[in-house]
Amino acid sequence: MATIRFTNVWQTLGIAITVFALCSHAAWASDSFLDPRGPIAEVQRLHLLRATVLIMLAVLPVLVLVPLIAVRYRRRKEGAAEYRPNWDFSSPLEFVMWGIPVLIVAVLSFYLWKATHRLDPYTAPFGETPALNVQVVGLDWKWLFIYPDLGIASVGEMGIPVKQQIAMTLTTDTVMQSFMIPALAGQIYAMPGMTTKLHVVADAPATMQGENTQYNGRGFTKQKFQTLAMQPDAFSDWVDTVRANGIPLTADTYRTLAMRTDRDEVQAALGTSDMPDNALYFTTEGADLFQTILHRYHHGEPLPADQQPGTAEYGQEAQQ
Repeated sequence: MATIRFTNVWQTLGIAITVFALCSHAAWASDSFLDPRGPIAEVQRLHLLRATVLIMLAVLPVLVLVPLIAVRYRRRKEGAAEYRPNWDFSSPLEFVMWGIPVLIVAVLSFYLWKATHRLDPYTAPFGETPALNVQVVGLDWKWLFIYPDLGIASVGEMGIPVKQQIAMTLTTDTVMQSFMIPALAGQIYAMPGMTTKLHVVADAPATMQGENTQYNGRGFTKQKFQTLAMQPDAFSDWVDTVRANGIPLTADTYRTLAMRTDRDEVQAALGTSDMPDNALYFTTEGADLFQTILHRYHHGEPLPADQQPGTAEYGQEAQQ
């Protein structure tokens, strides 16, 4: 029976190790902050590793000592352990049991305070050149990226130059959403009628996935995009490609874009043969679309349903 019991233990341990390995592989994918592509994600990874090591200082002794104590002080004849039925307190033991966790919390608090200020999304502590401005609009179920200084916009693809600060201003034209590019920076919320800011920078050319992490309906799982970090020359070529192959982002085009459609549906509606299969390109000469979207919620009364993106009256939902 003992042999069978130990065999089952080893089988269980083997399964646990296999599951852990698979989870670790998934966590170390290029779309994770554990495989950082910028200094912000690198600081986040370092903080996680530091916190894990410090916490293990308290956890590992417990995992080791509990079975040892159980074995040493188990009830048996002629046991070697001292029997002290009246013992109930030890000052050195209490000091260790409470002192180490307090010290760990103090050290973690110090590093967290430093990291919180260093990684403030509203500041720009990283990057070697002036920031590139990108306006981000959350829609159902896609992200619109507007480059106001370049006169272009895109959906499904955000191009950025490496070693240059990217200053993003975010809002939504529908429900609250949560913007995140894990390999570059943590998530930040965006809401209609309000703006939030996020600064990121990429260290080297890479393709990274971005997404919405706030559930918002049928197309939630498809609300992803590719972040293309490129050398400056390649970024200039990308801008020229978007400008040459993009369609004008007019009021009618934006209305089609803002309907409750996922990436595949809007690609079918607005995509052309000159665009990639997973991205839409636009030109934005003229009115400031971002400010128009932002200020439509500042009139002190709700929008009519047929003028509010995210409603059935505004357009399309279907495909349940």
